[in-house]
Parts: sequence; C-alpha cells; structure tokens
Amino acid sequence: MSMISLAAQLTRAARRFPQANGGNIAVIFALALVPLLGFIGVAVDYSRANNARTSLQNALDSAALMLSRDLGVGTITPDQVSSKAQTYFNSLYTNKETGAVTVTATYTAKDGSGSSTIAMSGQGAVQTQFMKILGFQTMAIGSSTTTTWGGTRLRVAMALDVTGSMASAGKMSAMKTAAKNLVDSLRASAQTVDDVYISVVPFAQMVNVGSSNRNASWVRWDLWDESNGSCSSWWYSTKSSCEYAGRTWTATSHNQWAGCVTDRDQPADTTKDVPTSYATRFPAVDYDACPQQLLGMTSAYSLSNATTIKNKIDALSPNGGTNQAIGMHWAWMSLRTGDPLNTPAKDSNYKYTDAIILLSDGLNTVDRWYGNGRDWSPQVDARQRILCDNIRASATNTNPVVIYTIQVNTDGDPESAVLKYCADSGNFFATTTSSGIGTAFAQIGSSLSKLRVAK
Repeated sequence: MSMISLAAQLTRAARRFPQANGGNIAVIFALALVPLLGFIGVAVDYSRANNARTSLQNALDSAALMLSRDLGVGTITPDQVSSKAQTYFNSLYTNKETGAVTVTATYTAKDGSGSSTIAMSGQGAVQTQFMKILGFQTMAIGSSTTTTWGGTRLRVAMALDVTGSMASAGKMSAMKTAAKNLVDSLRASAQTVDDVYISVVPFAQMVNVGSSNRNASWVRWDLWDESNGSCSSWWYSTKSSCEYAGRTWTATSHNQWAGCVTDRDQPADTTKDVPTSYATRFPAVDYDACPQQLLGMTSAYSLSNATTIKNKIDALSPNGGTNQAIGMHWAWMSLRTGDPLNTPAKDSNYKYTDAIILLSDGLNTVDRWYGNGRDWSPQVDARQRILCDNIRASATNTNPVVIYTIQVNTDGDPESAVLKYCADSGNFFATTTSSGIGTAFAQIGSSLSKLRVAK
C-alpha cells in the first residue's frame, strides 16, 4: 500500500469520525484513556515526589550544618546528635507531601586531618494521587548528606560595584540586603573563629584603601604629587610642566588624600605580586568619586564581627565609573597574607577555599589607561581577562580559588563577556531585575556552604 493511499484512507476516516454513532469509538477511547491518564499521573506524582526530595535534601543539609556548629561550640554532646538531628530536621522540613520522615545521624570525631564529620540520611514516602489506579500507593524518597568541618575553611572576598548607575532600579538596596544575608548564611556554618573570613571591596573607577595608610610602604605618591599642588607660576598646573619650565612646585599635603588608589603599573595590575618595588606599589590619587573604604578579611564567627561586616555593606553609596578589574584585583589581594591588607596567615594543618564574588551592573568603561567613563572599553576587559587567568592559575589542590560573577543588567546592556569569562563554570549569574540579586547571592551562598558539605 502506498503512502499516498494510506494518507487518503486516514483522511477519509477522520472525516467520518464526527458522524460515527457506533459504540466501538467510545470503547476504544475509554480503553486508550486509562494508559493516557496513567502517563499523566506518573508525571504529576513524579513531580510531587521530586519536589519533596529537593526539600528533604535542603533540610538535611541545613540540619547537618546546624549540628556541626553545635558540636563545634560545645552546646551539645555526641550522645545528643541523633535526637537533635530529628528536631532540627522537623523544624526545617516543611513539605506536606510526605508523612513522617525517618532521620539518622552519625557523628565521627576528628580524624588525622583535623576534620569531624556528621553523616545524615532521611527516608520517607509520598502518597500518590494518580498512580493509585495503577496499583502504586506511595513513592519512596530518600537522600543523604555529609558535613565535614575543621579541615576546610572559607575566605570570601566580595567585590561590590558602587558606581553611579547602581543608584537606579533599586539595585543598591537589593545588593546590600543580599550581601548581608550572605554574611549571616556563612556565619551560620562557622564553628570556630578561623572557619570563615569575609572581606568587602567597594569599587568604582578606583578603590579606597583608607587614608590611614598614607605612610604605608606599599603606597606611592608620584601620580598624586604630579597633579595635586601649585606652581610658582600660575601658568602651569602639573608638577612636570612646572619644573620643566624652571619653576617651583609645591605638592599638596598627603594628609588631604581620601584613600583612593588606581591600578598598579602593568603587568602588576593583573598579578598578586607583593608591593615592594616602585612598579608593584599602589599609586595614590585624588578622585572625587572615591568610594567607601574597603574592609579587609574579617572573621565572621562572632556577632560583633558579623555586624562590622554588615555595617560596611550598609554604608555603601553609588558614584563614579566602572572598573571591574580593580575591584577584582583588590578582592584577590585581600586573600593574600601580609601586605597590603595584613590578611591573617593560613594554618598549614587545614585546607582552605578562597572565593571571589564580583557584582557589577554595567560594562567596563574606564581604568588608569583606557576608556572615557561612559562607553564600554574593550581594553579594560582585556586587562581583566588576564587578571582572571592569573587568579585561576594561582589555585592549588589544597587551596582552590573559586570565582563567582553577577551581572545586574537593568539597562539593556549586552551580556558581559568578561564577567562570564571570569566566572568558573556554572558561577555566572545574569539578572535583569534588582530582585534577581537576592536570588544570585542565595545560590552563591548555597554553593559556598556545599564547599563545607560533602555529598
């Protein structure tokens, strides 16, 4: 039989279908309806079970972290782990699709690496709604998690865009709320003062390291002295032109410096080199839109320290052009020990994970050498790409470095290729609304917590 004749027969049959009054059509339809409903029911019930399983996993993760904190500070004993695990889980698991969930918890004291472990599992069942007609009354769900602490510690550097455009669309307030929530989330996972450190690096075109560092050995003053001062002849406005003309230049006192520094000389602007030479020191500059002073690595363990970090975030205000590279560079510098920020040394008995989170709402427009502060500058992007390559190359097995980037694109800019390039796989977050900032930070917080939660 040809395909044409078969198609013709099917067409004629379809035309006769509305006039058919025999019972065979109803019987066939009824017989076909049973497996059809079965397939639909399977999909619906499976979706319900999958949601319950996700909720189960999240509750187990959170309960395990809470238990590890209690054990770390000594508020519970190992004998109380099982009962406390069930109590924490019951308060966290709000999914109504399942009945009682059986939770087990096993605590293992410190091993040779200095790590302690809690292994938790949960088992339950979802009552089916549609699959009952196929004879399945329930769908079993289960999950497990393992929290290891004491062996791995977190150091998190937040580079936050405070340029002028952050004043629009509720972005600044949303960023503040999201960043403070992240501080609380990370603090909840800390059992000792050294477990979680956080730095805050507000950036615009430049970064403010604090005017109290005016006498620091890693600050240099050639750019400041070049443009801040007066010539014995009013005709000249820079030190070089004044002295070339044989006049006398009187530099403005360094006490007038607000604390802003610009990019280091190339290639030091993309490296973690110790600032000990002229080329590796940070040039002090006069900058009208100097952002708030950065906060170096601070332990998030105590409530007072967490409050200090959150107060720094609350004080941020928008002004200036966009230089993501300098924000990321100082975030990276805040992760190195010693100068310029006196970051505490790392204990060789522990593993560390360094994380950089960079949020920006625009494209790069200006740095020390390139751009006009208004239009996108591919040259600034190029410096940032080199920087990101160097950050990744600095990672080791015992001290990995993780990069997260967030693009808050409320102005219809193109997707930032450099932010996407810099982020590790799966760690680039793009949002077109200010509300998406909170979602991105929540996902990053979950990812960071999982660095301390081994599945």
